[in-house]
Amino acid sequence: MELDFERCYRAVDSRDQRFDGCFYTAVKTTGIYCRPSCPAVTPKRENVTFHPSAAAAQRAGFRACRRCRPDAAPGSPEWDTRADTVGRAMRLISDGVVDREGVSGLASRLGYTERHLNRMLTAELGAGPLALARAQRAQTARILVETTDLGLADIAFAAGFGSVRQFNDTMLEVYAGSPSQLREKRPVGRSEAGVINLRLAYRPPLHAASLLEFLGARTLPGVDELDGDTYRRGMLLPHGSASIALRPGERWVHATLRLSDVRDLAPAVARCRRLLDLDADPVAVDAMLGGDPALAAVVRDEPGVRVPRAVDGFEMAVRAVVGQQVSVAGARTTLHRILRAADAADAAGGRAEGPSPSPESSSSAAAGPLTGFPAAETVAALPDSAFGMPAARRATIRALAEAVADGKLDLEPGTDRAETIARLTELPGIGPWTAGYVAMRATGDPDVFLETDLAARRGAAALGLPDTPRSLARHAERWRPWRSYALIRLWRAA
Repeated sequence: MELDFERCYRAVDSRDQRFDGCFYTAVKTTGIYCRPSCPAVTPKRENVTFHPSAAAAQRAGFRACRRCRPDAAPGSPEWDTRADTVGRAMRLISDGVVDREGVSGLASRLGYTERHLNRMLTAELGAGPLALARAQRAQTARILVETTDLGLADIAFAAGFGSVRQFNDTMLEVYAGSPSQLREKRPVGRSEAGVINLRLAYRPPLHAASLLEFLGARTLPGVDELDGDTYRRGMLLPHGSASIALRPGERWVHATLRLSDVRDLAPAVARCRRLLDLDADPVAVDAMLGGDPALAAVVRDEPGVRVPRAVDGFEMAVRAVVGQQVSVAGARTTLHRILRAADAADAAGGRAEGPSPSPESSSSAAAGPLTGFPAAETVAALPDSAFGMPAARRATIRALAEAVADGKLDLEPGTDRAETIARLTELPGIGPWTAGYVAMRATGDPDVFLETDLAARRGAAALGLPDTPRSLARHAERWRPWRSYALIRLWRAA
């Protein structure tokens, strides 16, 4: 990846937060690397080099700045928008695939040899998959060292290191301090077992109200809930279950994670970021959409509107099918029925419950634990009476669940988006609207537009835009590559 020196240096000189996570500044005289917005004195031009990833800076022999914490910067918006192999690889690495399946597993998912994948990632990011995973592993370990009472040996293996020695050497190299030295600097006080509190950075502005309103209108009992300005939900992760609580703030989102297995920290963080679209570049999006006179006022009044995404692709696909041609309230009723049937089917212990919230974390004594959406295998095995919907739509959900359970359909962010849409539309009862909705919210495609959507057409009419599907689709061409964000704004206008 070619980085323009002048553009990067101007961003560093102005401490522009928009570029945090897009590249990293390495200072030759100090041996450290920083995020562009680091408050330290701007280094001289001749003393800096720029790197496309933290892993590339580490590979070049630089250690992380203790002041600006470059490893905690937002991810590059490229990995959300790009649908190519490198973008898919970065989304999978952030979800912990290399730690769980190795480089061979990552390469197999992407359809390339390990050698060729290493060449592609090194050319784009200055580091191969192992180095990129190692950088993420170091950040995971630092979080566990500083926020939990776990033993250091337990942290080493929970973060994905192969040995305690490897863990110690990496932490010393990346953070210029041993794990025990990093632990000495954490706040005084014991942490709750299995609970991790952290802050998720984002690029401002963030219109938190639109995110919370959207998610709150679609909560399902036992799966997720909105309590004031805090959104909570359960998740099923690779090694167990979890519950999360997310509260947006002015500079970051405050997150409380309750994990049944701390090895799931990295994928839990990645899915939280994905859910709230925290790696987006809202300034670039708003600049494009605000250039349309029809959207200029709403963009000016509500800067930083994001696309609410998903922590579970299968859950989002089921929600999309159930929501076909019915209201949001009607869809919630049907989904609740499916959840009750799934809970009954798993009453014998087949489905793991999420970690129980502490008394302080619940808004009422009656609130029970939040669990993840049932797995595809569970939904596929439900009887017809569990669905409470027409036979054709029931058959669609069953076909969807079977395709996901059999591995024929991948609905996670690392999937090939075009292939996923093609396979979705092959299923009975899934057309362009449903496939597009899943692509936008489950796979994170930023350029989806649903011109036949009734709410979108109502919003278009409210903003003085053409409201027939064909004419609206033609007008939306000027919003590429951010049509998903335009769609959210039309829904808000409706």
